[in-house]
Amino acid sequence: MGIKEWVIPQDKVFFDLFDRMAQTVVSAADLLVELVENFDNVKEQCHRMKQIEHQGDEISHEIYEQLNRTFITPLEPEEISRLASALDDILDYIDGTTQQMYNYGIPETDDSMIELAKLIQLSVIEIEKAVTGIRTIKNPELIEERCIEVNRLENVADNVLGHAIMDLFKTEDAITIIKLKDIYESLEMATDKCEDVANVLSDIAIRHS
Repeated sequence: MGIKEWVIPQDKVFFDLFDRMAQTVVSAADLLVELVENFDNVKEQCHRMKQIEHQGDEISHEIYEQLNRTFITPLEPEEISRLASALDDILDYIDGTTQQMYNYGIPETDDSMIELAKLIQLSVIEIEKAVTGIRTIKNPELIEERCIEVNRLENVADNVLGHAIMDLFKTEDAITIIKLKDIYESLEMATDKCEDVANVLSDIAIRHS
């Protein structure tokens, strides 16, 4: 057994938990796309989203509990904490946006919301693949490629947001402007949080490769 294998515990519980967390984030993004594409049974869909968000909270709590009782961890404790927090932030913004849609009582979604939701979905798919890659980090370049793609998608989301707000301010209904602007910005913020996760993953890949 090499020195690295001796020092780093063979128990991969943290990687298992991160895989579960990433899968939960993907489930939330999938539900978000389903909601904005078929805007019906909104209350029920929001309830489903809240359940997914609670699952994420439970996994995050388990990660921190494990961190508190593990002496030697496969990643730096700060890296584990940052990654758990960043993944949870994506979930919070996805859930928060669906709650906004319901609470604001918007009658329908629009092309900008659908496009932003799909960008979130594409981003978290890349994140899930990158999270799987940190288990062994045999090929850090592949992890970095995933992270670069997430950054690109976030830039696309910035442009979508800009055009959506420009179009929005061509209308004259102030209440509608406020509601939709909040929703657009929350969706775009979720892509920012995806970028935060990508940055954490990129740092991990570089440091441990």
